[in-house]
Formats: sequence, C-alpha cells, structure tokens
Amino acid sequence: MRSVLAGAFFGAFLAMSGAQAQEWQTSSALVNPSKYGDDFKHYDYVNPDAPRGGTLNRAVIGTFNSFNPFIIRGAAAAGLGQTGGMLYDTLMAQSPDEPGVAHPLIAEALKYPDDYSSVTYRLNANARWHDGTPITAEDVVWSFEKLKALSPLYVRYYANVTAAKALNDREIEFTFDQKGNRELPAIIGDLAVLPKHWWEGKDANGKQRDIAEPTLEPPLGSGAYRIESFNSTKDVTWLRVEDYWAKDLPVNIGRHNFERQHFSYFLDEAAVWQAFTKGGISDVRLENRARRWANDYTFPAYKAGDVIKAELPQETARPMQGYVFNARLPKFSDRRVRQALTLAFDFESLNRTTFEGLYKRTDSYFEGTELASTGLPQGKELEILREYERDLPPEIFTQEFKLPVYDTREAPRTHLREAARLLKEAGWERRGGKLVNAKTGEPFTIEFLGDDPSDDRVVLPYVDSLKNLGIQASLRIVDAGQYENRKRSFNYEMILDVFGQSSSPGNEQRNYWSSKAADAPGSDNTAGIRNPVVDALVERVIFTTDRADLVAATRALDRVLLWNFYMVPQWHNPNLWVAYWNRLGRPDKQPAYVGLDLDSWWIDAEKDKAFAAKYQVGR
Repeated sequence: MRSVLAGAFFGAFLAMSGAQAQEWQTSSALVNPSKYGDDFKHYDYVNPDAPRGGTLNRAVIGTFNSFNPFIIRGAAAAGLGQTGGMLYDTLMAQSPDEPGVAHPLIAEALKYPDDYSSVTYRLNANARWHDGTPITAEDVVWSFEKLKALSPLYVRYYANVTAAKALNDREIEFTFDQKGNRELPAIIGDLAVLPKHWWEGKDANGKQRDIAEPTLEPPLGSGAYRIESFNSTKDVTWLRVEDYWAKDLPVNIGRHNFERQHFSYFLDEAAVWQAFTKGGISDVRLENRARRWANDYTFPAYKAGDVIKAELPQETARPMQGYVFNARLPKFSDRRVRQALTLAFDFESLNRTTFEGLYKRTDSYFEGTELASTGLPQGKELEILREYERDLPPEIFTQEFKLPVYDTREAPRTHLREAARLLKEAGWERRGGKLVNAKTGEPFTIEFLGDDPSDDRVVLPYVDSLKNLGIQASLRIVDAGQYENRKRSFNYEMILDVFGQSSSPGNEQRNYWSSKAADAPGSDNTAGIRNPVVDALVERVIFTTDRADLVAATRALDRVLLWNFYMVPQWHNPNLWVAYWNRLGRPDKQPAYVGLDLDSWWIDAEKDKAFAAKYQVGR
C-alpha cells in the first residue's frame, strides 16, 4: 500500500446526517463531494476513445518467485500488490483525481449507520471472475477472513473489523468493535476480493492450492489483466482481458488501453537506466534522480526527439522520506542522540552538488497539505498537546520546529557543536578522535543498509559528516531479496525509507507509528517507535469527528513525530518527473491529485510503426 498511489488509499468519509447514512450510496467522499455526481461517465482527464492495443514495456529491479502478494514469504511478481494490483479488483475504486473519493467497482453501493458501527456493501450483479463465475458475497467474506489472517498489512488495517457476514449472494455486512471511526466503512472498500473456489481447488497436477503459501501458478483473477506468461528470473507478461466484466464502468472508460504489459527484471538501477535508453525494453520511466534528470538525458534517442521528458504537477501529499533510525537499538533510544544526528545532516550541500538544486527539504510527515504542523501549536492542536504535556519534549510548546540549514560558512561548526553537546548529555564523549560510550568505552558506529549501489551518493556525504562527530559510519549494500528480509525482521541500524501519506490519514497511521506495529514483522514501523503519546494521537486521528478535528489531531501527531527525531528528513520533488518513448500517447492532462495515471495512456500506432523500423524492434 506504500506505492506512489498508496497515498490516495484509505480515505475517510465526509460527515453525513443520520438520514443520509442509512441510505445506499454509490460513492464516498472525503473533503468535498465528488465532482462527477450521479451522471459520472468517465474521469474527465481520460480519452474515452483512446486506441487500444500494443505492448507497454517496463523495467524493474530484482526477481520474483511468487504470484501471491498477500503473505510475507516470497517476492511477488511485478503487477501484483496487496491491494490487488492488475489481477484482482477491489470493492471500490479509489479516484486518481479527487482526494479521498471512491467509486463503485465490484461493489455497486454501500450503506452504514450513523454511529459507524458497521457497513454493508452490495455487489454488482455483473461482477465476474475471469472464468465467468460470478463474484459472490461468499468470496468477499472468505477474502476478508483469509487476508486478515495471513497479511500483516490487512491485520493492522482491519484490526477493528470483527466479522464479515454474507446477508445474501450480493450483500455483505462488516461489523466493527468500535463506534465513531469514520474511516472503517471506507477502508473496507479497498478490500481485494479473491476467488474462493479457485484457491480451495486443485492445480493441474491435482495438488491442493494453499493461499498461505507462495505459488508460481498464475491465479484466477477479476481485474483488467491476467498473467499470460513468465520466467521467474527474467520477466512476466500481462494480457488484457478482452471480456473484462468491468470494462464499461465509469472508472475504467478510457483506461487499460495496452493489450499487454511486459515487465523485464534487471539486477540494479544502472541496468534499468541502460534498458530505458536503448528502446524496446522500457517505454516509460519515473525519474527520481535530479542529477540524471538535469544532465543525463543526452543519449541519441532523446536528442532525436524519440524520448520525451515531462514535469507533471501534483496536488497530493508528499511522502516523508528519510534516513530512519532503528530506535529498537539502545544507541538510538535516546532522543538527544537522534536529534544530534539530525543536526549533522547537510542537505543544502547535497542538494547543490548532487541534486542540481532541484529538491526541497521535507519538514513535515504530511508535506504539502493543510495537515502539516507549522509555527507554534495553536487552537485545537494546542489543546490536544496540552493533554500530554508532561510526556512531551518541552520545545514543542516554545519553539518552532526547524531543521538545520547549512547556508553559511559558520553553519557546519554551529550545528556540529550543538550535536556534540547533545551527545555528551546522552552519555557519549570523544576519545582519541572517536565517539565512545562514557561508561563502557564502546565506540559509536552506524551501518546504513541499502539495496542499490547508487545509494552511496546520498549516504556517503552524510557518513562523512558523522565522522566529524567521531562516529564510525558505513554503508552496506545487499541484494534486493536479502534487503527485504532484513527490513521485514528489523535487522538493520539505519535505512532509507519512504512513508506515503494522503489528505485523509487514518488507520494506516497505526502501521507506520504504533507500538504494536513496532513488534510486528513486516510492518511499516521501521523506526521502531514505541511511544504512548504517539499511540494516543494516532487513535485521535482515526476517531476525529470532522475535518477541523482531523486537521488539529494530525498536526499534533506531526509535531510529536518531528520533535522526537525518529528519522532524518530528506527531500522531495515539487513535481513528478516522467520520461517516455514517443511511441506512447497520453491524454492532454493527467490527474492532478496523483500526478500520473499510466492506465490512461496508449500506444500510438503510427509512431510505434516508425519506432519499430528505426530501432529495429520487433513487435
């Protein structure tokens, strides 16, 4: 759920009157009602007459050994995901161009009582699996029970959903163990629905299938694509389902235009980049490296106009990206130590020398939204924080949170001097040029864990800065599989991580910051946060009564996370950078909320013909 689209997931419902809440609804909305209304025909940014056909080629890093993305074991193939991916539809479809809005997909409507103690979904009678079998309420109940039992993500998101009950073939009631949680009815809509009859059946060799185990048998799905072919060390190809049951629903008109989507696997980012420059292997690239964006698009195809660069605006929350401390370790358990290490990071020099000055510093966990804390706490936010005052850093109430700025010649000395003072307070001192524990003499060392050799460009400058404090820091690069296993088991000292957000935070905050998630293998609480105040504020965010209450509670959570220095915030790109081969066509605009909807693109037949001839690429 922590992809670039993941920020749009898990929205909450706008407050409704009791009378409205008892009625069937065909869409849900967060901040404002959906702009499409009852006559919703298609998203207004798509081309409803887009041509269909051709193959979209994409390049990914690593390998895969499973088509089951819902369990910890195994590496799932590209195109799959814990929210269904290309194979499985969900009950509702999150809108790419409106924050917190969801439209019908497998479910055609929902209703819930005004105390939010349950929700009932009604299925579309036309919903079908790829084998033509109807999708039933029994499938939904089975999916909920299995996913909640097997997936760490679903366990946490649906922790307060106590039961799913089929009322008939098309209606399912989900009951909750709490009232007043406005998000619970909405997040049920993001449930990936799986085919019970397929998973409980036998494969071609007569072996019983098991949803709890990895598998390389392409599963039966319900989505716009199915797995056509694969080689687990090289590639996987997805084929569009021509009789896809939902192709004429408003959320799908003008989308899913590629006949095939082919994913090729490479060992590292350098190989992925080379694949893109050659043509015929990778057609589109989301660029996340400023220096490359500024300097490296000089290869022949770009100069010839066969590769296009585009900067797309985004109106969504920017993710928090940072160097994450594993606070489970004693040396990172002291806030003063984490603050000192934050002071040692020189973003300005890195931005100037490595990022061409194109990035901006991220100073909020909810960057780019009204949920970000600013200045000193006031109003409702201050009232909330006062309730926990004795357990909070006193600076929260007296100082505006500011990250160190290295903008003068004196800045490094100033920030490192303050960092050294904090470290000494925390029981660390310099001996012979090394920082050691004052009691045990143990040296302060840090190993950064990465999975890409190019991580050195953003880690080693920080390592050099830490050496000025006497800290022996290093970077260790491991392969993608080992990295993922170590990350899942929290076997690291520091890592680089990203935390996607939305305009409507809710249950997903437990997975990021709660004490329970800190002890759950595979959770997104990679920082190991175990803080009772954070736990309490997460719950306040989830149980807010209206938008103003949500804003105040989220700002309070943001401020407490920042002042506890659980990670060293990095940077963000104000825009979305995408480069693509000119055989692709796209709508004149893209959804401003998420920035990019690749499913709305298509293959331009004439350009593709010229491309194939020029680059001698077979189709």
